Amino acid sequence: MTSSIPVIDLSDALAGATAAKQSAAREIDRACREIGFFTITGHGVPVAALDALREKAHGFFALPLAEKRRAIHPVAGTPRGYRALGIEALSYGNAIETPPDLKEYYHFGRERWPDEPYFTSAEGQRYFIKNLWPETPQGFREAADRYYQEMERLVLWLMRLAALGLGVEEDFFDDKIDRHITAMRLNFYPEQTEAPKPGQLRAGEHTDYGAFTILNGENVAGGLQVKTRGGDWLDIETDPRHFVVNIGDLLMRWTNDRWVSNTHRVINPPREVAGTAKRLSIAFFHHPNYDAEIECIAPPGEAKYPPVGSGEYRDLKYRQTRLAPA
Repeated sequence: MTSSIPVIDLSDALAGATAAKQSAAREIDRACREIGFFTITGHGVPVAALDALREKAHGFFALPLAEKRRAIHPVAGTPRGYRALGIEALSYGNAIETPPDLKEYYHFGRERWPDEPYFTSAEGQRYFIKNLWPETPQGFREAADRYYQEMERLVLWLMRLAALGLGVEEDFFDDKIDRHITAMRLNFYPEQTEAPKPGQLRAGEHTDYGAFTILNGENVAGGLQVKTRGGDWLDIETDPRHFVVNIGDLLMRWTNDRWVSNTHRVINPPREVAGTAKRLSIAFFHHPNYDAEIECIAPPGEAKYPPVGSGEYRDLKYRQTRLAPA
């Protein structure tokens, strides 16, 4: 049984040396073929940017529920703003029915975009939606925007390394992600004062939808697990100085199943500490341009999947997992 996910140091690759990029690309390819998860160090994201958003997020989720609910988007179903407990069951996206996930979250996207039809048309406005920010704590918006921009820089490097690992040109993905529709979530798993219902988890088992997910978490009881190829659940360390990266469904389709979009979940803390074990997880769900056609990188006749639109696929998954209004 695998005892841990691979740890990949990107510091030399990000310096631009060809040999270092090829080496990191091979490590990513191996990790994505074996389990679909890996940890990155040497990522170049300032620790201050991580700490600032984590501080603001904890400040927000500590507010009274009535105050947090003021940050619910006025248009039901809009993927921006606050979502309370009981709204979502991620397992539904993989056809597994469970009680709602034991989490609340804050949903936001990029803060600005060009005044061009791709972004401002009726279709574009389904994905490029004005963010809704809370009044408290001060600085929340600025911390979230800085973090988002850091993730944009990091994910471009990851996608270029992915291309090298897959044996295609380094810039293969560039024109498919240059106007991406990535959303971020601040997932907060509160203390559990009551026993969960049967089958109820902090986040039910699921796969992600897009390309790479970049996760910054906390090593707190009741954390992330990934299912190994042997069917066992593996605990994932989520050091707040590093990132855990996993691939989503669209990247698996792109690679014709060479890479695995693996099932994962967030478990409940042990009952003896459940009353104090709150946990924050910051997730950047990188998703290609909404008009990108995701076609398998495979010889003609060997593709396992038909082409699918990036935006179309994301919308389908959102509909499957949403259980109730905010």
